[in-house]
Amino acid sequence: MVWRSRVRAVVLLLLVACLGLAVAACSEASAGARSRQPSATPPTSAAQPTSSAPRVESPSPAATSVGNATAAPPWLGTRVLPVGPDGSAKAQTTPPELRDRSIVTVDELPPPADGRFHPTVRTVPADVLARSSWTKACPVAATDLRYLTVSFRGFDGLAHTGELLVNARAADGLVSVFRQLFSANFPIERMRISSAAELNGPPTGDGNTTEAFACRPVRGQKSWSQHAYGLAVDINPFQNPYHKGQVVLPELATAYLDRGDARPGMAQPNNAAVRAFASIGWPWGGDYRSLKDYMHFSANGG
Repeated sequence: MVWRSRVRAVVLLLLVACLGLAVAACSEASAGARSRQPSATPPTSAAQPTSSAPRVESPSPAATSVGNATAAPPWLGTRVLPVGPDGSAKAQTTPPELRDRSIVTVDELPPPADGRFHPTVRTVPADVLARSSWTKACPVAATDLRYLTVSFRGFDGLAHTGELLVNARAADGLVSVFRQLFSANFPIERMRISSAAELNGPPTGDGNTTEAFACRPVRGQKSWSQHAYGLAVDINPFQNPYHKGQVVLPELATAYLDRGDARPGMAQPNNAAVRAFASIGWPWGGDYRSLKDYMHFSANGG
């Protein structure tokens, strides 16, 4: 009897020891599992927005790349062409760098922050009038002109801001025109107001400024141009030169006399530029018979 009692005691002691070891192991495993689980409330940081933060969408459409725009050649606008006895320069072969002209626009006014089209129309500020070609001898009063700023798409695919002086009665229509050109991604290299000194300066044959008002007569005549009334616009003159006989303006734009070789920025029959101006009733100089003025659009067709 004594032997059996001792055996039962030993067995009980072994069972208690095993039970204690099992409980300890389970507790350790549970604690380890808890240590490996991510915290239910992780610390937040500025770089990790919470799920309740609203998603911010880009306020502007993606820019459309037009051509392979590059920086302007360093000599652009600096090489004065020789002029003849009549004061004009002869047409010349287009430099290789400009045969497929696609130049990055250098911003002269702040570009639209959201990349969208934004126009303004207002009376002409005194400082703007002072740096334009307007004088009291011009055939339009300063009070009949308006200062426009409009967004335009550059050859670099980006949105830029340009400026124009236009006749007051044409202002709203021209805003519509440039809105259409922007929507169509029609590229424009530069759009600004020229001074009288710039208009009458020595020729370099490589200018490409889109503009409206210019107080000057019709080329080769004494009567006022429609530009002198703010009722004409020249678009990308280099891609759309004036051509009459041996005269080409700009003088280095001869590569663009081949209108069958369509390149960005050219006004072509029924393309975005021609359609936009036609929508306000402005004819295109590319339709002239005695000469071709591919850059030119005007209120009366002259």
